[in-house]
Amino acid sequence: MRAWIVVVIGCAACGSSGSSIKDAHGDGSSGGDGTAGLALPPVNAGLDYQLGGAYPPASTVKIVSRDRTESPASGLYNICYVNGFQIQPGEASEWQTQHADLILRDGGGNPIIDTDWNEMLIDVSTPAKRTAVAAIVGGWIDGCHTAGFDAVEIDNLDSYSRSGGRLTADHAVAAMALFSGRAHAAGMAIAQKNSAEIVTRAAELATDFAVAEECNTFDECQTYRDGYGDHVLVIEYVRADFNKGCTAFPGLSIVLRDRNLVTPGNGAYVYDGC
Repeated sequence: MRAWIVVVIGCAACGSSGSSIKDAHGDGSSGGDGTAGLALPPVNAGLDYQLGGAYPPASTVKIVSRDRTESPASGLYNICYVNGFQIQPGEASEWQTQHADLILRDGGGNPIIDTDWNEMLIDVSTPAKRTAVAAIVGGWIDGCHTAGFDAVEIDNLDSYSRSGGRLTADHAVAAMALFSGRAHAAGMAIAQKNSAEIVTRAAELATDFAVAEECNTFDECQTYRDGYGDHVLVIEYVRADFNKGCTAFPGLSIVLRDRNLVTPGNGAYVYDGC
């Protein structure tokens, strides 16, 4: 979260006018450049963001995002969450023993850490490392497809901004294009997750829609719409920002959740949608 052969297509049908792939093709599927038939999330549909644990969605929900370790929700559009640019704390020891050369490190050899989430950054600074990382993440993407998910969202695209200059936006875009190629090869759509500053590079990212956390909080929602039309899924964590988004962007799927994304029954659980 703000909180895991390249086909360069993405949102080529989207322009600054806010047109979307659905607008261009009429049926909610992407088309052209090898992606014909990929189903995108329905626009302006109920959304739930269940990364903290799966539970039965409300009857109004049509789109659900869950961690890659969970199963998709029956009968809904399911997005598989993959942390592709940082390492989940529970997987740190595996990376340190099996993929130590793919951990981003400082001059002293110490891993670079995203302190907000206690996650080591993945090193995508060279073509060879990006290829190696794409093989690992690609396996997860294939697992999402096998499990029955419709699409994937790759988190921490913006990890370069926390790398102390060791990674750049160009590195992130190049890695994301590899992930997108793997998703498209499996017949799955793929989302740009956050990073409003590189929405204009959607064609290079080869992404099909956007998942944006707190874009009303940071006044970024229109930026995502400029790139992806109404194929933007919004997660807000503050009621006032959720309300603002529902008023300003009635064509988008917007959900209000608690920051830790806990499950119902936990006293901190929050859910609302528009």
